Amino acid sequence: MKAIPRMADVSKLCEGFSLRGVLQSILLFGSLAALYFRVIAGLLAQCWRDPDFSYGLAVPLLSLWMLWNRRERIKQHTLTPSWWGLLPIWGAMGLLVIGTLGAENFLSRTSLLLALAGMAIYFCGWAFFQLTFFPWAVLFLMIPLPVIIYNRITLPLQFLASRFATSLLDLTGVPVLREGNILRLPAISLEVAEACSGIRSLMALITISVVYGYFFEKKTWRRVALVLSVIPIVVVTNGFRIMGSGLLGQYWSPEKAEGFFHEFSGLLIFCMSCILLWVFHFLLVRITRQNPRDALA
Repeated sequence: MKAIPRMADVSKLCEGFSLRGVLQSILLFGSLAALYFRVIAGLLAQCWRDPDFSYGLAVPLLSLWMLWNRRERIKQHTLTPSWWGLLPIWGAMGLLVIGTLGAENFLSRTSLLLALAGMAIYFCGWAFFQLTFFPWAVLFLMIPLPVIIYNRITLPLQFLASRFATSLLDLTGVPVLREGNILRLPAISLEVAEACSGIRSLMALITISVVYGYFFEKKTWRRVALVLSVIPIVVVTNGFRIMGSGLLGQYWSPEKAEGFFHEFSGLLIFCMSCILLWVFHFLLVRITRQNPRDALA
């Protein structure tokens, strides 16, 4: 007879603890949302408006998918809160102040992810953060690069694509003169602008290669090779796209090289890039399996 009230008391304590935990979570995440509201709104708006970073909208979903796949390991994990989580939280606040005063979006957005890491360590412990590190790190892919770094990447891509396209057009027998990133054909002149540099495909394909390697490759060095292979894949496929535009403008009509064909070829080339990424991984696995050292690893 005495066991019944004891179980009821335990039940009440559990309910009180759960309610208290829910209220604390609501207060915590509410404060975080209020603090980073403008940062999050600006990031989502840029990903929505800017085609170069539209892939960023899918990154949080991919991160949640990775967490969902680790749900069993997370359930079995024992939470061990650590005061060390305050260090990244303080660092995040410092970055937020610097980014806000200096109008540097990259720092403000990085501050948000650093704050999430600090909260995970503070409330759940280092072991929990290590368990969820990769899904957390993937979120950095949704942050657009600073303009300085973006321009440093875009310009070399323009020249690489224009040089490769020039070589391809030479092989087809079409006379072409390259002046920087401008290709002059007898019937049409093509300018490899920033939008045609392949930066959009590069950033999106890097995200795909990271996620693909996470789910379909166990060896770390192969995952790194997959990400690095994106650069030559983008340069080659973009070069073929420029060559196709040149051939179409030269032998059919300059107007046909723009408009619908230009947009459709971009989608087609991106699909081909994804296929080439898979082919590279397939060949990489087949070749390294024949290596006795890799078999013993």
